Amino acid sequence: QVQLVESGGGSVQPGGSLRLSCAASGYTASSYHMGWFRQAPGTEREGVAAIYARDGRPLYADSVKGRFTISQDSAKTTLYLQMNGLKLEDTALYYCAAAPDWVGWRRLLQTDDYIYWGQGTQVTVSS
Repeated sequence: QVQLVESGGGSVQPGGSLRLSCAASGYTASSYHMGWFRQAPGTEREGVAAIYARDGRPLYADSVKGRFTISQDSAKTTLYLQMNGLKLEDTALYYCAAAPDWVGWRRLLQTDDYIYWGQGTQVTVSS
């Protein structure tokens, strides 16, 4: 049974930081790209950051470049998203997800190829 369990969400003021975690189990993590996505009310789910399984290269949405950092532990069982300089528009439900490693680099921030999803963790940025 594949499980992705997110944690670390919460409420912060603009400019604050949060670190999200995603614990993965039930599959061979090294065979999957991992990504973070988010969805605000009334909007489509969007890709935030992803890690390319084959060489660990990160990929970021333009809206979070320079503020967010995606990483994994050495065993690739936990995915992290360090979020600094949070803005009001970062408020959303954040999901981690896994895509099979045949998915190409250019598609890593697209939701369509991700087959495993967590339940999400809420991030609220407000003053």
